[in-house]
Amino acid sequence: MRLPERVGDQVRIGVAIQVPPPFGPRLQRARAAFGDPLATDIPPHVTIVGPTVVEAEDLPVVRKHIADVVAGHQPFTLHLRGTGTFRPVSAVVFVQVVQGIAECEQLERAVRSGPLAQDLRFNYHPHVTVAHDVAEDALDRAFDELAHFEAVFAVDTVQMYEHGDDGVWRPVEHFPLGR
Repeated sequence: MRLPERVGDQVRIGVAIQVPPPFGPRLQRARAAFGDPLATDIPPHVTIVGPTVVEAEDLPVVRKHIADVVAGHQPFTLHLRGTGTFRPVSAVVFVQVVQGIAECEQLERAVRSGPLAQDLRFNYHPHVTVAHDVAEDALDRAFDELAHFEAVFAVDTVQMYEHGDDGVWRPVEHFPLGR
């Protein structure tokens, strides 16, 4: 994973929808079984805004921005089913979002504005990574073994994570939708 560099007291954050139990732990165990070294460091999630560096003194503004944006969006159902891949561009296998795509896209566009405005390296594509930068055979196994995975759950919050230099994503705040 390419992470933006931090300088001084900057903080690296991300905004995501966490995959709840029992689905999240199942995907996390599967990711570990495929040999992904990030499996225990990154909880299963749908990224809204990927790792972004902000000045520590700007965090109150960023938090207010996220809270205000998220409050303007209603809770929705997220349906995950089957697998996909970004190969050959990127060594990633993921579980696909089949319902809730529009809602994720709208959230992403709205949150990635104001103090979190940034250009994207790739077009936004909501998904849940289950194997990243592992051997080709592990990517193939992830693709095949989770091909029939399915989960449906309500999304009523998004989380802001701090992404430490140790690579661990730590949830630091939850923001309710449709406040």
